[in-house]
Amino acid sequence: MNHSRYPEWRAEAAEALIAPIVAAEPGPVLLCLQAVQAHFGYVPGDAVGMIAKACNVSRADAHGVFTFYADLRDTPPPAVPVRLCAAEACQAVGGRELKTEWATACGDDAVLAALTGVDEPIFCLGNCALGPAALVDGELMGCADVARLKAAVTQAQTAGEAL
Repeated sequence: MNHSRYPEWRAEAAEALIAPIVAAEPGPVLLCLQAVQAHFGYVPGDAVGMIAKACNVSRADAHGVFTFYADLRDTPPPAVPVRLCAAEACQAVGGRELKTEWATACGDDAVLAALTGVDEPIFCLGNCALGPAALVDGELMGCADVARLKAAVTQAQTAGEAL
């Protein structure tokens, strides 16, 4: 599944995205990777080589930057990505239990699992006082529980279909 808000991968569009970044910034590998992901929802393998060439670095160097940052992805995102905070403060207030309960909910509901993708932990959303925290389709949620996560997924799916 792919959000309709992301266009299909096109090398020409990626080249047009990264050209001004390369022209304006020194050492812009990370900025180029982020721009491609922001536009397409992920960084296809072809983009890493293209960025390496544009930035005049080796493909290995560009790949190293790509693999260093956990938020960069090489596959299209799920329709409604759900990321649970795995930082210590959220763990202390039920984050581990939420992760287990969410995995069970996704295991029991194939549609929910396909819609939200695999569990991609995120470390500290800066919402420690309202933990456990989560991101649902990029929206911050405090005091997360399975019922609220499911409701937010449904809301995001409905909003995505309206686009």
